[in-house]
Amino acid sequence: MRVSALGDNAVTAGLGDEIGPKTLHRVRAFAAKVAAARLPGVTDVVPAFASVTVFYDPAKFAAGNESPYACLRRQLLTLAHAPGADGHFAGGREVAIPVCYGGANGPDLETVAAHAGIPAAEVIRMHADAAYVVHAIGFAPGFPYLGGLPEKLHVPRLATPRAAVPAGSVGIGGGQTGVYPLETPGGWQVIGRTSLALFDPSRAEPSLLHVGDRVKFQAVASSQPRPPKTGTRHLISDMSVPSPAEGAPGERHLISDIQTGVKVLRPGMLTTVQDLGRSGHRAAGVPLSGAADPLALRLANWLVGNSADAAALEVTLIGPELEFPFEAVIAVTGARFPGIPGWQPVRVLAGTRLKLGAATSGCRGYVAIAGGIVTGRVLGSASTYLRGGLGGVEGRALREGDVLVVAKTTRVLEEHWRIDGRVLPAYSASPVVRVVRGAQADEFGRALFATEFKVTPRSDRMGVRLSGAALKRNNSRELISTAVSPGTVQIPPDGQPIVLMADAQTIGGYPQAAHVITVDLPLVAQLRPGDTLRFSEVSLDEAQNLLFARERTLALLHEGLVQKFH
Repeated sequence: MRVSALGDNAVTAGLGDEIGPKTLHRVRAFAAKVAAARLPGVTDVVPAFASVTVFYDPAKFAAGNESPYACLRRQLLTLAHAPGADGHFAGGREVAIPVCYGGANGPDLETVAAHAGIPAAEVIRMHADAAYVVHAIGFAPGFPYLGGLPEKLHVPRLATPRAAVPAGSVGIGGGQTGVYPLETPGGWQVIGRTSLALFDPSRAEPSLLHVGDRVKFQAVASSQPRPPKTGTRHLISDMSVPSPAEGAPGERHLISDIQTGVKVLRPGMLTTVQDLGRSGHRAAGVPLSGAADPLALRLANWLVGNSADAAALEVTLIGPELEFPFEAVIAVTGARFPGIPGWQPVRVLAGTRLKLGAATSGCRGYVAIAGGIVTGRVLGSASTYLRGGLGGVEGRALREGDVLVVAKTTRVLEEHWRIDGRVLPAYSASPVVRVVRGAQADEFGRALFATEFKVTPRSDRMGVRLSGAALKRNNSRELISTAVSPGTVQIPPDGQPIVLMADAQTIGGYPQAAHVITVDLPLVAQLRPGDTLRFSEVSLDEAQNLLFARERTLALLHEGLVQKFH
């Protein structure tokens, strides 16, 4: 087993160099063993093809002679060598998936047939007769990568991916087949569609399939299948918000303890409800999501007396216009907006129309309202995941006419103060962003650190796309997809880096040149198209020590902020 760091908050255990039954057996057995061990500080365990990645919170490890990475690495190696780690492991379940092949449901069926040199009916027979096994869940929530596709049906992906592949679509990409649980962009050849819901967050286990499960497709009559019921749009699992301040006594605000809603007069360019994300579900392909700049959201909430994880608004470039029917206290952090003081509490009178306008610097602003926004919590979080339609307001960006419900609060604010700028990240339109080495760092030499990159307009919450001198890889071997994380710097075939962000997929197959350290991720989140950045390498120990230093500073700041409320 090869153990390596994935950034400063995850460890990847490599369990093989090829995809196959023996590797899959080891992956499932080790993932189960790690999950059963309930190691302190571990937040996610993600099996994928030939590896298991363990995400952790470095701040949850007790201080000692070992770094958090060294401590977790030692624990994982101990588990790997413990009796039973590679012993008998029961096979997965067998799941039947009905598929309506061809026609509008399978627009690429004839293309696959022509490539294979066989009739379309033979493609259907071969695809349905084969026995498949789930090697990984990723790309989108519940999306299964299935091995076992007959070699004759191996076809290349589309030259230009579709902007939207319907939910339930069954596709072929290279030597794998899979099912799109949600409507997402995609480049696989679509040959059919199922009405079965592969992902439903209202279920105890939202992903229908798990790594190791066996899948059998069943051809059904050529009638239009009903759309899969994903249950993602209107699900409300916990209509409440956290206590007013971390570490302070108090009840959760229930839905009966709310104020008349804040009305959205204009939504701005892209305004969503976000908190600190939904950890614990990466194995089901669910992205972390949450605020792209989590530090700015934490501080906005603290400034108005909320817990760090209370739901607030994330505003992109052009802010909304909001009408407050009640007196409120707000704080705006992150990007700066004209006429509104940042990084301090601001009292808003009843009847006020608050217009943020276009940001004068930065890309994403955060608007926290005292009491917190009350909205449905999907898989434990109110954060909006746009591609999956999860969380927030019906899983989407705010629209004109939306009404935001706010919890009441009795906490009284001391005014006329703000956070000292020395506490804040060194936001800039041309920052130097610190990174730790990625798994394929050596394959790109020092080129990543010798280039100034420009942020392109194609950037979004999934990833900040960069342009500059193309990075050339000195190795042509095919990589086995592994877990990725916000901050992972991937290098696609065109050589232009992508820094993955909050809504990034959970596994990826592009080379990983580096990982932005947690402390500097806010710098990337605040870059707008046309801004530039350079990368600078630091050691893993430096990255985690910088994180510890920041958290100590924030703990002192939070203690002081709590005293501002009574």
